[in-house]
Amino acid sequence: MIIRSLFAALSLVAMAGAAHAQDAAAGEKSFAKCRACHQIGETAKNAVGPELNGLIGRHSGSVAGYNYSEANKKSGITWDEATFAEYIKDPKGKIPGTKMAFAGIKNEQEIKDLTAFLKQFGADGKKK
Repeated sequence: MIIRSLFAALSLVAMAGAAHAQDAAAGEKSFAKCRACHQIGETAKNAVGPELNGLIGRHSGSVAGYNYSEANKKSGITWDEATFAEYIKDPKGKIPGTKMAFAGIKNEQEIKDLTAFLKQFGADGKKK
């Protein structure tokens, strides 16, 4: 009986942990919110917003050929998961003066999933 109870408890812990994992497939669906302005992948180009290949590890305001706001260029940000999470919740709050007209994504799991999707793409647009 003790072993069964222990097994059940461990199963619940494992399921709870899985619910908090990053899901790139779910993130791809979330990227639909971004697609109106941003592209990603091997054929990505700058559009209303810069292409997002290799975002994690990249300096803010550094995509060649994109006309960034002064606020974005001078933010000093190097994108990592935590900084991106703060930004995507409230772009204008994180970088006052940014041109990004997006209300943000507030759901923590959706942000994790979107980050997992974006992280798949290297600077060349190829999936890692």
